[in-house]
Amino acid sequence: MAAAVAGVNPAGAHPAAGIALIVGAATCFALMDTAVSVIGAFVAIAVVLWLRYAIHALVMALWIGAAAGKSFRTANPRFQLLRGSLLLFSSAMAFTALRHIPVAEFTAIVMLTPLLATLLAWLVLHERVSLPRWALVLLGLAGALVMMRPGSGLFGWAALLPLAAALSNASFQILTSRFAAREDPFTTNFYTGVTGVALASVLLLASGADLGDSLAQMRTPQMALLLTIGTLGTAGHLLLIMAFGKAPASTLMPFQYTQIGVAALAGALFLGKLPDAWSWLGMALITGAGAASAWLTVREAAARQQPVTALAADTVVD
Repeated sequence: MAAAVAGVNPAGAHPAAGIALIVGAATCFALMDTAVSVIGAFVAIAVVLWLRYAIHALVMALWIGAAAGKSFRTANPRFQLLRGSLLLFSSAMAFTALRHIPVAEFTAIVMLTPLLATLLAWLVLHERVSLPRWALVLLGLAGALVMMRPGSGLFGWAALLPLAAALSNASFQILTSRFAAREDPFTTNFYTGVTGVALASVLLLASGADLGDSLAQMRTPQMALLLTIGTLGTAGHLLLIMAFGKAPASTLMPFQYTQIGVAALAGALFLGKLPDAWSWLGMALITGAGAASAWLTVREAAARQQPVTALAADTVVD
C-alpha cells in the first residue's frame, strides 16, 4: 500500500482482492500459531521469538531496499520503539500461551483486542463510550468466560497469557491509531521487526538459551518449522497492509475473524484438537462482538469524515 492510511472509501477499491488478501493474512497468522504450538515443545520460546523477528526484519529490509520510493527513515522513533515493544510482549505472551492452550481457543481470546481497546480508551484516555459499545464489550467478555469456564481446560493461570497478549495488543492499537498516519506502513513494519529482534536478543541472553547450540541440535523438520513461523508472520503483515490498499476498512475488518475458523481447522488437522460445543459458543460471541465493534469504528470514522488507519485495524498478535 502506497499511502500510510486506508480511507473509509479508497479510490480504485477492489473489494474481492482485499477480502482475499485479508483472509490470506488471517490464514498466515492461524498457521503460524499452530506451528508455534508444535515447536514450543522442542525449542525455547526465546529462540522462537528471536528467529521470528529476525526473519521479519530481514525481509522488510530487503523489501524497502528494493522498492522505489520507500525509506528506512522514521519521523517518530519513540513511537516505533514503543509500538515494537508492545508487539513483542504480545508475541511473548502468545507463544508461551500456545504451549498450554489449544490454538482455536487462544485465537478467540486474543480477538478480544478491539473490545479491550475500547475499555482502555475509556479508562486511560477518558473517551466517551456509547451504550452499544459497552454492550459489545460485555458480550465479548461473556464469550471469553464461557470458553474459560471451570472444566474447560482453559481455567487457570494459562488463560491469563492470551488475555495479557490481547491487552498489550489493545495498547498497541491505541498507540498506532494516533501515530500511524505519520509513517509509511512499510517503514513501520520494518521497525516492528528491528525492535522485536533487538528486544528478543535481550530475552535470549536472559533466558540462558544458546542460539547457536539450539540451531545446531535442531533436526531439519524443526528448522523448517521455525523458518515457516518467521515467514508466515511477515507475510501475514504484508498481506494485511496490501488488503487495506484494495478495499475499505468497513469491508475488510469483519473478515479478520476468519482467523478463528482457520485456527480451529488447523488445530484439528495438525494437532488433533477440536473445540467443544461451549468453546464454539464462546468463539461465536467473541466473533460477533468484535466484528460489530469493528463496524461501529468504521461507521463513526465515516461520520467524522476521518480515515481509518490500516495498521490500527490490526487485531492480530504476531
